[in-house]
Amino acid sequence: MTALQVTALILVAVAGTAVVLTPEALRQTLVLAIYGMAMTVLFFTFQAPDVALSVIVVSTVALPVIILAALRKIREQERERAGGEEEEDSG
Repeated sequence: MTALQVTALILVAVAGTAVVLTPEALRQTLVLAIYGMAMTVLFFTFQAPDVALSVIVVSTVALPVIILAALRKIREQERERAGGEEEEDSG
């Protein structure tokens, strides 16, 4: 195992730990994208460029975009519910 591979493994371990320890969902999504890039570097260092390209698309781009869209929808629904409760209280 080369020094670059060991460095990539450590980078993935640190990034994975950062994803788990990030408490806020929005920041966790951004850290998840960084973790995806770390996984890409890991696969390139282990000579699996086809898997690395797939990881770039899925975990660095698609998954964070889907999570961000879901978070936005949840926040919109929470605002609508809060607005509906205020109307009921005043009426």
